[in-house]
This record gives sequence, C-alpha cells and structure tokens, in this order.
Amino acid sequence: MKPKLRIAAILVAVTLKFVSSSAVWAQDSSHKLTAMDEFQLQLPTDPQISPDGKKIVYVRRFADPMTDKRYSNLWIINTDGSDHRPITTGNRSDVFPRWSPDGTRLAYLSDADGKQQIYIRWMDTGETARITNLEQAPDAIAWSPDGKMLSFSALVPGKGPHIADLPAAPAGAKWADPPTAYDRLVYRFNGSGYLKPGYMQIFVVDSEGGAPRQVTNGNFPNGGDEFGPSLASWTPDGKYLIVSVNRHPESDHESLDTEVYEFSVADGSLRPLTNRKGPDNSPAVSPNGKFIAYTGFDDRYQGHQTTRLYLMNRDGSNLHSLSDKLDRDIQDPQWASDNGGVFFRYDDQGDSKIGFYSVDGVFKKIADHLASTTGAGGSGTFSLSRTGLIALTYGRPDNPGDIAISNMGAMKVLTSLNQELLAQEKPGHVEEISFESSKDSRKIQGWIVHPPDFDPSKKYPLIIQIHGGPFDDYGDRFDFEMQVYAAKGYVVLYTNPRGSASYGEEFANLIHHAYPGDDFADLNSGVDAVIAKGYIDTNNLFVTGGSGGGVLTCWTIEHTDRFRAAASLYPVINWYSFALTTDVPNFMKYLFSGNPWDNTDNYMQRSLTNLVSKVKTPTLVMTGEADYRTPISESEQFYAALKLLNVDTVLVRVPEEPHGIARRPSHHIAKMLYIAGWFEQHKSKM
Repeated sequence: MKPKLRIAAILVAVTLKFVSSSAVWAQDSSHKLTAMDEFQLQLPTDPQISPDGKKIVYVRRFADPMTDKRYSNLWIINTDGSDHRPITTGNRSDVFPRWSPDGTRLAYLSDADGKQQIYIRWMDTGETARITNLEQAPDAIAWSPDGKMLSFSALVPGKGPHIADLPAAPAGAKWADPPTAYDRLVYRFNGSGYLKPGYMQIFVVDSEGGAPRQVTNGNFPNGGDEFGPSLASWTPDGKYLIVSVNRHPESDHESLDTEVYEFSVADGSLRPLTNRKGPDNSPAVSPNGKFIAYTGFDDRYQGHQTTRLYLMNRDGSNLHSLSDKLDRDIQDPQWASDNGGVFFRYDDQGDSKIGFYSVDGVFKKIADHLASTTGAGGSGTFSLSRTGLIALTYGRPDNPGDIAISNMGAMKVLTSLNQELLAQEKPGHVEEISFESSKDSRKIQGWIVHPPDFDPSKKYPLIIQIHGGPFDDYGDRFDFEMQVYAAKGYVVLYTNPRGSASYGEEFANLIHHAYPGDDFADLNSGVDAVIAKGYIDTNNLFVTGGSGGGVLTCWTIEHTDRFRAAASLYPVINWYSFALTTDVPNFMKYLFSGNPWDNTDNYMQRSLTNLVSKVKTPTLVMTGEADYRTPISESEQFYAALKLLNVDTVLVRVPEEPHGIARRPSHHIAKMLYIAGWFEQHKSKM
C-alpha cells in the first residue's frame, strides 16, 4: 500500500472540528518555528575525519516535502572550515562513510541504484564504483589495515519452520499468498516489520570489487541481530576480525549475553575471548594489536546496569574494567593512534560528552555538547585522526547540530547548517532548572523552553513533556517538537526524573521493579517549581510524553486532575498483554521479577488499567499502526477504558508508522499539530 500524503486523510478517529483546529495551527508563522520547518532542518551525523586530519566527510540528513521521505547525502569540509561541498546529491540514502587507511579512497553505503550496496570513491578524481551487487543489503563496513579488503555484515537467508507441503494452484488459477510460519522468540521488530528467516553473517570483499566471501558461519547472529549489524574490528596484521556475537544456545532468551570472538579471515575458525553472563560489545583493537577495548556489564537483570569500559590483552587475558569510578554508560570506544588509551562517548547529567581513559586507568573529559538531534535525548558521534584531531557533531538547545573539531580540548565549530533558518525563525530560550522532589527531597534536573517573545510579567500555559525509556535522559539539546509548542505560546518543561540515565546506576534503579511509581512525584514537583516562578497560568497545565513518557502521562493523570488535557503517545497500558505482544519480550525480566503468569498481581498493579477509573482528564492517545515496540493494542485498551468511563478522549492511528511516529515527515508534523490542537481545544479561556 502506498503511503498517503494528505494528513487529514490518514489520521482517523478524530472529529472534523479537531482537524480544522490543527489546520489553523499549521498556518501560524510570524517568524517563529512551525511544524512545517520539518522540511527545512538539516542534520549532520557520522563525521569521519581523514587519517591525516585534514578533511571531514559527514552524512547530511534532510526531508523532502514532495516525496514525504527522509534522505541523506555525503558532504566534505576541510578541518580549517574551508571548501565545504557535497560529495553526493539527490533524493537517496548515502550513509556510513569510511576512509581507507591511506586516505585516498572513501567507502560508503548507498541506495543510489535502488538497493543499498557498497561504493568506493577515489578522492583525487571523484570516480566512484559500486563494488557489490548483493540481494541482501550490506551494512557496517570496515577497511582492512592494508586497504585491500572491506568487511561487512549481511543477512544470509534461511528457511522458516516446515509444517506441511502445500498443493500447487491449478493452471491459470490465482490463489492467495501462502501462510508464513515463525519459530523464533523475536519474529517481528519495530521498524523492520516481520523478520526474514536467517542470520546476519560477516563477509569480506575486495576493495576493487569481486565476489564477497562469507567468513562466519552457523545458525548464530554472527553479523548482528534485529537491533543492528555488528561492526568488525580488524587486527593490524589483517588476519582476524574481532566481533561481538551471541552464540549461546539460549540466545533467543538471553539476547544481551554477547561475547567477543576472534574470527580467522582465511577460514572462519573462531575463538571466544570473553566468557561471562552479560554483554561484551563494541570491541576495538589497539593500533599495535596488543589490546582490545570493549564495553559491557555483568548482567544482574536490573532495570539499568552501567555499561563500563573494559580492556584485555589481545589473547583475552587480563581483562579488567577501566571505568568503575565514572558510573556512566560508555559507548563507541575508539583507540588513540599512539595506543595510549581509549576515547569514548558518555552522557553525564543530560549532556553527551567525549571522554578518555588511558590504559593505566586515568580519566579525562575531552569535549562537551556532543549532539546532533531534533529531540532532547542523547545523540552525537565522533571520529579520530592519526594526528589526534577529533571530528564531532556539536549541538546546543538553540542549534540542532553542526560539524566541529576538537584539538587538545579546544573546540571549533566548522559549519552552520541551520543558521539562516534559526535566524529568521528564532527558537525559544532554554533555561536549566533544579528542584527538589516532594518524595524525598532528591535533586532533580530539568529544562524550561520559553516562547520566543517571552515576557515574565505575563501568564503562559505550561506543557510538561516526559521522556521515554524509561532508562533514558533529556538534556540541553535542541528539541524541535518542544520548540514548536513554545512558538505557539506555551512554556515547556522537560525533566530527568528518577530512573533517568546519566546520573549513575543508583539513581536509575530507584525505579527498578517500581515503574511507574515515584517518578510521578519528581514530575509533579517540576511543575510546582516552574509555577513558583510566577509566569504560569495554573488553569492551563498540560502533560504529554511518548513510549515510557506515554506510560507516565497516563500514570500522572491517574494521580492528579491538575492538567487540563493530556496526550499519551505509544504507551504501555497493560503490562501483561505488553509482555506477550511487544517485539522485545525477553526484556520483561529486567522490568519485572518473572513472567506475567507467575506475577500477575504485580503486573496488573503497575498497569495503567489498574487505576484508570480515577482519570477525569481529557486524553488523546496516538500510536503508529506498525509500532511493534508498544503495539497499538495497548493504546486501544486505554482509549476503550476512557470511553467506557465517559472521559473525553480520541484515538489517533497513524498508518505505517513504527515506534516514535517520525518515519514520514508528514506524520511527524501531524503528531505535533494534533497534540497542540488537542491542548488548544481544552485550554481554559478565562
């Protein structure tokens, strides 16, 4: 079925009055950000600095209003900020650029010819060649140290369960498609849909083209799983690939239990280098081949477990944690060219940073504000040159993201991708706030987005927006949705209540086996703290959030009637049904202490159906029809319950959208306008 572009035609279960109200909102501009600026924003990501530190190639993402799709091209810029230009153009997806070791070529992935393949570009002449022609899309490419080969991940199709031989249709007859059978615990996945049988494997291919050769084998996800492909790390001698793989027989039920393996490039023989209960991920071999850095933790089935940075000898001996004292989640380890230590990304109190650990365990913060995003959640990427120069994405609350360099801690921003847009349509000022929770006087961090023409002597309606996860964080980053609401005259509050990441394991696990719960007190105290500033119209308070934030939106209106209206996006309503319909059923053991049939009372006590009779707040419920993370059946349960209770409510179903409602730009626009329109309808006019 082809996607439809007319928003009014694709969103159902709403009244004509509601659609009309949203249309009025969409036309409001007056030098402020509007939802239609979705098509104006440009986002840089994955900056790859050349080995000599002189150039940066990055992915530049954009949305096209004529096709209602998102695309990405490759751009290049000198590290002194000069010669900024595109390498590729057009409505296509060009991603994952990687410099050859000598810096003369660039490998990348592109669907320029209709299906994602590997391309090589010679940087001196600009000539480009497609070097693969695979039925299954390659991903996660990595150069061999001598530049002669590339490794990549790709699906090797398998056969599903065989149950019966079906008869052939008579000649000339047209029968329906046959049934599809599944026998894996995870048989569908958000964003991917129903999964094809088979396993991801690691391949190598000559960098000048030719037939790829499969390195890994067996009915194991050697090249990655439904969460994403595995990126192999080559040893300096080019003889081995170091990969994180879950090859345990119970991998379906213990999907986090990965180990670091060594695979021989020549014959695929393998050897495990780690062996513990828990994830061992993102292996990176040091340039001299003596060490392997990786991330992980000992799995205790807690809601949140801090991901640490580990170091071991090349043969797997002397493995130990470097980051025990940091108590922050480590991501994307990358070796310094002198073998002296490992750079990595981590989030600290709502800010994404680059850190460094020397091999003897000395920590140093390298850079702040690693970001490139249209949402206040964590993001940002970086890469290293042999000269020590670092390329990164840099963002602030008034800037979605730009390409920057860090040189010995000194930051220089090279691009200004959204400067003209944000100069014409000024975003609202973002102010950090700290307040005490009414639960236990614990300090909670948050941020306030003011309307662009904010006047503290006036009274403004307030929206509190709640992040998902729940083990996630907001921060001092640009958030397009909240800026759109601020441009419509709302003060917007967003916070990191207990359970949020970036504050350490103890703070996150205050909601372990107790979510939703006391996080409501933190959120409600945040509303009180903003009201105390004197510029909030207390008759016009609103609450919204998505995923885990949708859960807490419903929990909030079950515990207070102070809000004029609520918008709950893709929530979990019934933990029992969710456990059996989500695409990640094996993660329920982290949220609960067992299966629902063994802990029915606890599952139902924490379900939003348990206290739904207390809801009086007008509530919009919105979910994508292709959401397999928090299936739309969850939203339908809450909608039906509120209808039975005669509470003012609407259900909005968004066709073809997975979790988040942002695959199609027009759907993301509709999401913002429907929330704003719902709040406008229920705003007190007194």
